[in-house]
Amino acid sequence: MSASQAENLTKQERVCSKLLIDRLFNGGKSHSMSAYPLRVVYMYMPSDDISNDEPNTQILVSVPKKCFKRAVKRNRVKRQVREAYRRNRILVSERVPDGCSVVMAFIWLDSKLYDTAVVEAKMKNLIQRVSEKI
Repeated sequence: MSASQAENLTKQERVCSKLLIDRLFNGGKSHSMSAYPLRVVYMYMPSDDISNDEPNTQILVSVPKKCFKRAVKRNRVKRQVREAYRRNRILVSERVPDGCSVVMAFIWLDSKLYDTAVVEAKMKNLIQRVSEKI
């Protein structure tokens, strides 16, 4: 990974495929855990299910409209979650074997805003627990 890729969360690291999202939530092989106010749903995929150009971890961030009616607040929470993942993604990406991938969906559960340090601590907790399960 080059220096610029280590600093950014690239398009390839985000889940965009409807099929992949459906498999994550309806496939039956996914697992989940919570560190309130975040919940992660993750799925481990062997090499035959992914293409070679994709990174070994991909994420999706969801903040329901039920939690925050205003898009400004939803976007703030999504920025906090993405930044917390970007800072701590090495904890999980180094544990994934070559030719395999982990797809994770981070879902916000609370209807109040949290400080960025709290969000990052919860994210670090979740990422460490996911990496232990791999």
